[in-house]
Amino acid sequence: MSSLHARAERHKQGNAGRLRAGVLGANDGLISTASLLVGVAAAGLTRETVWKTGVAALSAGALSMAVGEYVSVSAQADAEAADIEKESTEIRDHEEAELYELAAIYRHRGLSTELAHQVAKAMHDHDALGAHLRDELHLTEATKAKPLDAALTSGAAFIVGSALAVVAALAAPNSARVMTIAAVAMLGLGLLGWGGAKLGGARAGRAARRVLIGGAVAMAVTAIIGQLIGTSV
Repeated sequence: MSSLHARAERHKQGNAGRLRAGVLGANDGLISTASLLVGVAAAGLTRETVWKTGVAALSAGALSMAVGEYVSVSAQADAEAADIEKESTEIRDHEEAELYELAAIYRHRGLSTELAHQVAKAMHDHDALGAHLRDELHLTEATKAKPLDAALTSGAAFIVGSALAVVAALAAPNSARVMTIAAVAMLGLGLLGWGGAKLGGARAGRAARRVLIGGAVAMAVTAIIGQLIGTSV
């Protein structure tokens, strides 16, 4: 006689918010700082000016990224809280209507009318609010907005990405600063795109190409602008 054992499955959705904030922060830190340093280096400024500019960009960018993520995800959390409060009130004031609404959701998913009502009744008796949040509003603990978590992850990731560009600028010889910064940035962007896709279970090649093309365009434009400014000033 065979026995069935529960098998724990590991999915990516639970870390989706942290993964998004981390990849976004690192990409933004590397692209924005490398592009700025490429522009400054192309303008012919001194090594000291270049690395000081990089440090300033790292500091300001990390704080801006963290605050921006916190504000953005806080707005999402506020909207979720409002939806939860509204759903709780509706369940309290119109329990029967909410029960039939939940049953209708299960019918649309393929259950018979009788079974859908039985499932909805069981869910209501166990945890009515949780059932509606999950099946009607698609709100779960895994998808819940976490402002502080997103802010810290994004800010720290920005520092890592930005620091890579600053180190490249410091290590590069004067005769090849632009090319060195750009090369290191492209390598970092490729690895970030590939690694982020792997962690998220997506196709790594496509993600890497997207970020490489975007980074190349950003650095090329700032290099042209920096060279024009350096020539005209």
